[in-house]
Amino acid sequence: MQFLQKLFSRSRDTTDPAMKYLIIGLGNPEPQYLKNRHNIGFMVLDHMAQKRDKQFEGDRYGHTLTLNHKGKKLILLKPGTYMNLSGKAYRFHLQKHNLEPSQTLVITDDIALPFGKLRMKASGSNGGHNGLGNIIEVMGTQNYPRLRFGVGNDFGPGRQVDYVLSDFSAEEQKEMPALLDKAEAAVLDFVILGIDRAMTVHNR
Repeated sequence: MQFLQKLFSRSRDTTDPAMKYLIIGLGNPEPQYLKNRHNIGFMVLDHMAQKRDKQFEGDRYGHTLTLNHKGKKLILLKPGTYMNLSGKAYRFHLQKHNLEPSQTLVITDDIALPFGKLRMKASGSNGGHNGLGNIIEVMGTQNYPRLRFGVGNDFGPGRQVDYVLSDFSAEEQKEMPALLDKAEAAVLDFVILGIDRAMTVHNR
């Protein structure tokens, strides 16, 4: 009986909710979208997992992976709901882990920023991004932090969808490892330093 009690106590999540953070990378789950510009949120989380030799596991509305960093618990989430329904996964995991929107960070692509430029914000409109827009619609608030990763806007009139659903160029892919490291650093600084100091560091 004592063995079972110890086993159960180890299986429970006893982490102080104030020490937990939900990091959501936006993207589309099908293999054909894997390297698309629109999937940079997935790429950042996959990069973090690969550096630590960790694997995502199937979870409700997506795949998750838990990491520990300097006493903080990071729950990485790749929604399986497709970009336009990201809010459903966001809300479910926010409630599951008993967190506030301020304890989440949404990583997304942004055509308004040059390729590789990072911009962290504590809140804001969807900026025309369907994933961010659906989270706002589902949650009824714009007040949740997000990390925007610039993918550029080298497309003609009416070609925005084709552009974001296309792969990064060969030259861009060469730069990607270093840029993903910078995005990871922004995520970790958000968790350790807080949104205001992380913005000061990474929005330069």
